[in-house]
Amino acid sequence: MIRQPDPKPDVMARRDSIVAGLRALLPESGVIAEPIRLKPYETDGLSAYRQVPLAVVLPETTEQVAAVLAFCHQNGVRVVPRGAGTSLSGGALPMADAVVIGLMRMNQILDIDYADRCATVQAGVTNIGITNAVAGDGFFYAPDPSSQLACMIGGNVNMNSGGAHCLKYGVTANNLLGLKLVTMQGEIVTVGGAHLDAAGYDWLGLLTGSEGQLAVITEVTVRILRAPEGARAMLAAFKSNEIAGGCVDSIIASGIIPVALEFMDRPAIHACEAFAHAGYPLDAEAMLIIEVEGSTEEQDRLLEKLSAICNQFDPISLKVSQSAEESLAIWKGRKGAFGAVGRISPDYLCMDGTIPTSQLPHVLRRIGEMSDSYGLKVANIFHAGDGNLHPLIMFDANDQTSFHKAEAFGADILKLCVEVGGCLTGEHGVGVEKRDLMPVQFHAHELEQQRRIKSAFDPGWLLNPSKVFPLTDAQTAELPRAA
Repeated sequence: MIRQPDPKPDVMARRDSIVAGLRALLPESGVIAEPIRLKPYETDGLSAYRQVPLAVVLPETTEQVAAVLAFCHQNGVRVVPRGAGTSLSGGALPMADAVVIGLMRMNQILDIDYADRCATVQAGVTNIGITNAVAGDGFFYAPDPSSQLACMIGGNVNMNSGGAHCLKYGVTANNLLGLKLVTMQGEIVTVGGAHLDAAGYDWLGLLTGSEGQLAVITEVTVRILRAPEGARAMLAAFKSNEIAGGCVDSIIASGIIPVALEFMDRPAIHACEAFAHAGYPLDAEAMLIIEVEGSTEEQDRLLEKLSAICNQFDPISLKVSQSAEESLAIWKGRKGAFGAVGRISPDYLCMDGTIPTSQLPHVLRRIGEMSDSYGLKVANIFHAGDGNLHPLIMFDANDQTSFHKAEAFGADILKLCVEVGGCLTGEHGVGVEKRDLMPVQFHAHELEQQRRIKSAFDPGWLLNPSKVFPLTDAQTAELPRAA
């Protein structure tokens, strides 16, 4: 089970005065303290863990965020930043003595600059909202997590989110130009901007993927790109996971970079087909969705080369979409995969580890063996092109034995990722889910250096505490360690 530090008794005793202080800083509707209204904020996408927070604040401006953080800093109150709550690692899990800063009201598009191909938005703008704002002029924002209809750009920055098209366009870090943020002390800081490279230290690199440990992000400047002339997808079905994994490795080794390269195994294929009716091959053990883009001639040439590579692995079937409608149907199943699996299992854990693509056949075989050993089904759905695995471990949260098995199974998958040269997370972050596994990837002195960086920004360890860094028994009561 995930351990959380005990609430601070002094903070809990001062709850009413803290809430009153917050209400003096924000409009009446901007502070939530009633128990029944706090319930929606007790968890995030990793819904196996829950905790009602002390209060929730809903600021609308960077200045309001700064006022709240300065107040919490002065009063020793912990703070948990939250976007849409789609985090799958417990990154937005609150604490009983913490104030949740919800950024969903900070949802304005502030500036669109087509000449310099960038857009500046508030942190609560949804991922798809950026593309919707520029699509009419032939542009788009490239990173596309499966939760893009709901997830917010501030959360994408905090977790360095990717998506199906990150193989060609990169993850959030590769599409980020600038940030406005607020430190725990309430100071407003601007990093980067509309230009390509900023002078001095790479603060963008440090802050992207920092999981709300260093500051609260309030505005984001991103690259926008010209939309391609067109795109088409193909389906390649195979007799085993290992064969499909070998095909992925060959595609990458060929030098062809599809815009997307997605993997689904038999349980995922059946769940998604029942949900989306996309024409997925139900007799296959594994399936790849491969998408290319460009002019019609370029699409034809790339699909011909990719079909030749797939044919080397004796596919059960190959299907190339002939229209935009057929491609949309193919993607409807993949984009709805997490919801589709929820229809066949009461609960599941969505893991997130990254491996070298050459290790795909071995890792998929080992996951199958682990599934048999634990007696739990697993559906494999992931971004195969960059080796970002998303095994969905099915269990019953009402059965504690099943739940503990699922946790142990997930930990073994992540340890395997590190063992073969990969890492604990590709885009979901560490949060609380992988916190106690950090020593699997990092030496003690490496973790201590990371803690020092955390302490430089947040000496009292008030920002998103109990996340990312493993807690020993002695640390459970008092989080700060670095001098």
